[in-house]
Amino acid sequence: MSKAIPIFRIFDYEKALEHYVGWMGFKIDWEYKPEGSPKYLQISLGNLSLHLTEHHGDCTPGSRVYVENFPDLPAYHAQLLAREYKFSRPGLETPFYDENLWEVTTGDPFGNRLTLTSPKWTRR
Repeated sequence: MSKAIPIFRIFDYEKALEHYVGWMGFKIDWEYKPEGSPKYLQISLGNLSLHLTEHHGDCTPGSRVYVENFPDLPAYHAQLLAREYKFSRPGLETPFYDENLWEVTTGDPFGNRLTLTSPKWTRR
């Protein structure tokens, strides 16, 4: 099966790196940043990849991506809170639609959201 990679619209490269790399722990896989032009890059966290773009026509700001089976979500949530990022303090919730899941939703500085889920049998 092919892999789908969501694209998020960003407006500030440095703010995007602060959020995704500095706080969430993504790594930069590659970047396309020609002088004087919008930037485009791929970031990843484990098997989760995202493209981030400053290009005007690439996608709509304020998108949301739902990620299933995020490994050890309670531990990752604890890592996020320990980093004390002043712009986000997401909760570890039980979603209304499935009492057997953990869910963490984070929003980036551009209105995009990632919803990460994992089964509750994952260690807490």
